[in-house]
Amino acid sequence: MARPHAFSLIRILLTLLGTLAAQQAAAQSAAGDPASPAQATPVQVMPVQDQAAGGMEISWEVRNRFRLFREERDFQIHVATERNQSILAAEQALELQSDGRGWARNAVNRLCVDLGGHISEPCTRDKVKESYLAPTEHPVTVRLTGAIPVGAVCAWSFDDGDGPRTTTQDCAEPIDFRARYGRATNATVDVTSGSDAPQRLTTQIKVRDILIAGLGDSIASGEGNPDRAIALSDEGFCFRSYLGGPTSEYYRPSRAGYKGGRACGTSGSLQTWQHYSALWMNAACHRSLYSYQTRTALALAVRYPHIAVTYLPLACTGASIPDGMLGSQRARECLTTKSSAKCQGTVNGQIAELRDALAAAKRRQPDRKLDLVLLTVGANDINFSGLVSDVIVDAPTERALFKRSGLIGSVDDSRSSLARDLPQSFRRLRTALKPLLDNDLSRVVFVSYADPALANGGVPCAGGKAGFDVHPSFNADPRRLAEVEGYVRNEFLPRLKAIALCQSGVICGDPDSDRMTFVDAHQAAFADHGFCARDGNDPEFDRACFSARGDSFVSDIVEAPQQPMTCGRPASDFRAYLPRARWIRDADDSYFTAMTYPQALPASVQPSDIHDATWGLLSAVYGGAIHPTAEGHAAMADAALPAVEAELHLNGADGSDVTGEPLPPLAPPSPVSPAPLTPPAAIPPAPQR
Repeated sequence: MARPHAFSLIRILLTLLGTLAAQQAAAQSAAGDPASPAQATPVQVMPVQDQAAGGMEISWEVRNRFRLFREERDFQIHVATERNQSILAAEQALELQSDGRGWARNAVNRLCVDLGGHISEPCTRDKVKESYLAPTEHPVTVRLTGAIPVGAVCAWSFDDGDGPRTTTQDCAEPIDFRARYGRATNATVDVTSGSDAPQRLTTQIKVRDILIAGLGDSIASGEGNPDRAIALSDEGFCFRSYLGGPTSEYYRPSRAGYKGGRACGTSGSLQTWQHYSALWMNAACHRSLYSYQTRTALALAVRYPHIAVTYLPLACTGASIPDGMLGSQRARECLTTKSSAKCQGTVNGQIAELRDALAAAKRRQPDRKLDLVLLTVGANDINFSGLVSDVIVDAPTERALFKRSGLIGSVDDSRSSLARDLPQSFRRLRTALKPLLDNDLSRVVFVSYADPALANGGVPCAGGKAGFDVHPSFNADPRRLAEVEGYVRNEFLPRLKAIALCQSGVICGDPDSDRMTFVDAHQAAFADHGFCARDGNDPEFDRACFSARGDSFVSDIVEAPQQPMTCGRPASDFRAYLPRARWIRDADDSYFTAMTYPQALPASVQPSDIHDATWGLLSAVYGGAIHPTAEGHAAMADAALPAVEAELHLNGADGSDVTGEPLPPLAPPSPVSPAPLTPPAAIPPAPQR
């Protein structure tokens, strides 16, 4: 009876000593860094260790837990860069590491969604086939950490209810196994080291798979930020102009690799031209891995090692609530393959796509549910792109043509849509979303727009040709710019917030269940980073070649085909993904980054060939001008992340405590020489269901 009593006394003493040490460490931490609590990012509490286990603990994490990525290496890039810093800081670090070419340029070809937007079912992730929408297992790595005795041997046991799976190996080695979806696995390890009493530690492993959908318009999709930016040629490419006379032609940098006719009047195959286009996660919707929605979902997976994130990117540039969310819409650009450049022309409504995906998931797992929606929509419902065109298209001929085609809007018409149409559209959208979210729209995290025309602490941009001289007819007219900026800041953004939150007289059927979670914390940061923001740390090419006077390009049609830049530098030196003061793409940026050749447009505005005057205009208007850069999207994701964590209840401990206790000492070894140890095999996967 004395032996158990002695063990009890030892455990009590060790526990008291551990408690005192923990209190002392906490006090020192609080005194030593008073600023750290405000800067810290909420993370899951790692397993608690029992001091009787000699300072050891079991730790585990889900591998490659952002399930959109097929390969672990793409996920680990973000684990390494986002550790202990913001998403924005990580994006800036990755931009510098990639020399401005962007981290997504290769990852875009290694996703569980193909370039046509179709989910790969099954998806082969790290050489294992998995159902993307309804996973049955998750890859997990388990290891013993802490004060592990040198040469200690670990006898592991994992039991998810179908009988234990066991292995014995050196305690310094991790174990990989596949944990069953929706079921807890009890993990036990007996640690043996020489003549010391063995220690037993236990914990529970249960992976939470979070299903997130990204919905909305161009701000939600990542417009302006192709996963692989356009490769620019140093030679010029001819566009026709509507102006006539000696200025009827102008040259801008061409697409690298294109060998067809570059002069106006020469022929060129559209399919060949499109072969050298920028690459998007989905061309029809200009979906990008740089979007704030993707970055938010990815950041969750990086920060929380005990979850997996299944992310559905469905947002589409140009979407409004009636056309894009609830119904189909026109495609922005076509996916060109070696065999075809045909364009489907339309994109299915996002709600229908989401409903179909959930139905497919529930057929495999009846309890599968949609955990969260990230949403930004409403700008196209009030014709924001028409307001942008109104500001930057300045030449009379082009303005007349755009007005006739309905591509230029007015503040008065937008104001009418804001008062009459947008609230009604939101009611319809709520009705469509509620059945998908168990009638709880607080799980819709609505991330608002940022004012794109502010700099220097909130001073409105003055306008002019700087950043808009990529087309001869462009000029950000100061009067029209001031009118549109004031309307956006004082009317559109406040009204959108009231609609999302059922405030200020907005009628919601049931405010408690209709109220969305609203995010606009990023707007303050954008007050320094609008399209006109410039500073001395901008990329050297920008400072040298994008003229503040609006004369960035050679106008002489004899010289321009060989060298279109007045700075004399090759256009291929431009880097789309480098840190800049401006977090909003201007028209020059959008051409140099995406050079969008729009397709599937109404016949009245569809370009007839690759030298057509129309597409030179539309490339800037529809190619990402006045949209956030990758840095801007990262700042939006930083703002969205706390709201997402709160809605998913990820701010607290994960409940996977580790307990430890000493075991009776091993029996004395027999005098017979022991047989050599056989290296243990990997823990086999759980049986399929």
